[in-house]
Amino acid sequence: MRITRRQALAQTLALGIATPALLRFGAARAATALKISHQFPGGTATEGDFRDRLCRRFATLIQERSKGAMTAEIYPGSSLMKTNAQVSAMRKGALDMSLIPISYAGGDLPELNIGLMPGLVTGYDEGLGWKNKPIGQEFTKFLAAKGLVIVTWIWQAGGVASRSRPLVAVGDAKGMKVRGGSREMDLVLQAAGASVLSLPSNELYAAMQTGACDAALTSSTSLTSFRLEELAKHLTTGRAKSYWFMLEPLVMSKAVFDRLSNEERDIIVSVGAQLEAFGRNAAVEDDVRVAKVYQAAGATVHDLDDKTVQAWRDLSRETAWKDYAGKNENCARLIKLAMEAGS
Repeated sequence: MRITRRQALAQTLALGIATPALLRFGAARAATALKISHQFPGGTATEGDFRDRLCRRFATLIQERSKGAMTAEIYPGSSLMKTNAQVSAMRKGALDMSLIPISYAGGDLPELNIGLMPGLVTGYDEGLGWKNKPIGQEFTKFLAAKGLVIVTWIWQAGGVASRSRPLVAVGDAKGMKVRGGSREMDLVLQAAGASVLSLPSNELYAAMQTGACDAALTSSTSLTSFRLEELAKHLTTGRAKSYWFMLEPLVMSKAVFDRLSNEERDIIVSVGAQLEAFGRNAAVEDDVRVAKVYQAAGATVHDLDDKTVQAWRDLSRETAWKDYAGKNENCARLIKLAMEAGS
């Protein structure tokens, strides 16, 4: 017996067969379901690590504005894939989105290490200002060529949690085993006399617990989300000043972005931009909150002054900045534009 297309479609709907089958029979465009991966602890829309909350807000807003045509599922705590595999997966179109420190992919794409270049960005206004300046435009163009789209620009100040003695001034680093967070920060720490180790922030607790790591530089949010206050005796905050600012954006695979309809792309872009104020405010709040958390745990809290920040910046200029600029023409152009943006 010959089955008509209408009968086939009715059977498909009744059986709940996957979306591609519906599309082949000419049904309306199916809902777009995105997967967002990140390494941070999961929470709710109102509680927990603000980076997870930002992803959840993003999911809610795109669903509302698309009237259900777009949805997003959040996979916290590296539950979907390993932290360092996320950027590569997005470039291939195998992962839709991630909120990730952009410098984590600096091994494959050295240009991305500008997102955690010690001493280069000295404040939130400066970092967020990149988006609409030549540095941001050039960086966005480079990322697009590598298969990535920044949806939400997020900058975070960082501090240092240390197990036995404080790491505040340049001279304090000598003889310490320190996690810097990027190749460039590692170069600065080595010049200051430290030995360095490279690992994502969700592995810091174990490294400090075993003594493999004496001190860790990471964002104010990660200093608490990963409970390092349980191990640290000293905290150097970024609540007033910092030489450690990290670009940790919400990123989308360009292959996935390009497959969306014009209306869907507009929603992604507008919601992403809207969430930048939330990201900035939450990061600043965590710069203050982290000091209270560590004080309550019995740690001694230290703040940075202008002289100390300048000393780290001078060392960075002579080591990390020069090394980065010498990588290739792209790196030389990016750091020149970044320096101009901060002048």
